[in-house]
Amino acid sequence: MTTWVETPQEGRDRGVTGLLRAWVAVVASPREFFRTGVAPGDQAPGLLFAISVTLVYQGLQYALVPATIPAIEGGTVLSALVALLVIALFVAPAVLHLTAAIQTVMLLPLVSRRAGVSETVQVVAYAAAPCVFAGLPIPGARLACTLYGAALLVVGIREVHQTSFPKAALAAAVPAGIVFGYGFGGFRAFNDFVIALT
Repeated sequence: MTTWVETPQEGRDRGVTGLLRAWVAVVASPREFFRTGVAPGDQAPGLLFAISVTLVYQGLQYALVPATIPAIEGGTVLSALVALLVIALFVAPAVLHLTAAIQTVMLLPLVSRRAGVSETVQVVAYAAAPCVFAGLPIPGARLACTLYGAALLVVGIREVHQTSFPKAALAAAVPAGIVFGYGFGGFRAFNDFVIALT
């Protein structure tokens, strides 16, 4: 069951301030954040964090590249608002939990004494922190954001599930591809970056 733990550690205060503190902590000091900021059964702040990052990413992309806004009857602004609402209510939570489930399955053969599923959900959620800037129409910036997000996922898996970096990297490969390669456009950014260099 998803609950709000009443004694949050670093970065898990509630509200906008809590989201900003969590963002700074996970980006600036990921090992410490994942060690102290992830608690059993405390998925709600992680879910809210992931939704917030996704909304900033997608909102930034819509604002800077209006051609990416899906066409819905009623104009561009209404289309963007409806798309963001669908992303916040359905897409981001579904992708987060599906990816955490895949991450849990990937951990099974590699780590015998794992943390729980709720901790895995939080790791996937907080690893997305750099992707607030992945909506920028600059391939190098998008690529850097998604690569750092994938690295944060590996660090989070290592810290929370207390395993080695090679095992964490192996376990996180598929989930990182889903979230950062496809979801936040890392694969597309890599392709665009290579094309820009040639």
